Amino acid sequence: MSMEKILIVEDDLQIQTLLKDYINASGYIAVTASDGEEALMKFETEQPQLALLDIIIPKIDGFELCRKIRNESNIPIIMLSSKKEDTDKILALGLGADDYVEKPFSPRVLIAKIQSHFRRVKELSGAPATDVMTFKSLELDVKARTVKVEGKYVPFSVKEFEILHYLMLNSNQALSREKIFDEIWGYNEYGDINTVTAHVRKIREKIEVDPSQPEFIETVWGIGYKFKG
Repeated sequence: MSMEKILIVEDDLQIQTLLKDYINASGYIAVTASDGEEALMKFETEQPQLALLDIIIPKIDGFELCRKIRNESNIPIIMLSSKKEDTDKILALGLGADDYVEKPFSPRVLIAKIQSHFRRVKELSGAPATDVMTFKSLELDVKARTVKVEGKYVPFSVKEFEILHYLMLNSNQALSREKIFDEIWGYNEYGDINTVTAHVRKIREKIEVDPSQPEFIETVWGIGYKFKG
């Protein structure tokens, strides 16, 4: 049974308790916080392996909290929101969240998403062959799950890391956005392939000197992307 810690940040105590019960019953350890400040404190002291963040919370909102956590860690972050707007989803993913769940949600679906994120973290951290992949000024450490550009560490979300790793493993091959989505999010995941575009844009901002003239990740028109290895 896994005993990973999950930080739940939710100011609605009914939802918080429901999530806590489901998460504990699924073999994880739930750590709860009702506002952004308490959440940051718990993040520092408890060192969770995954965070579930409601967007509308007191003191520090979920977006800002996501940004702060992502600057320090590459743990999976799942945002929870009762808003239906796509802008929220795009903003959350842009700030480094790995997933986005709309309320009302099925706790079973949420647990399945959590398990899938943990499984991917394990799969990637246990990846054999080359532990450190380098190309020009870019260095990706598979075991440590870190990315360096010009020798400096660049914070990456789990999904950003997985996409870059997948592209590098298949360098010089044109990969469709659908293929990348299926590989990284899972073909049975409900989602939008535009998420891939948003993530690649973020990766380029982090690794390219000029994202509009990329030297690493090339757009293959009508297909998807290719890592120039």
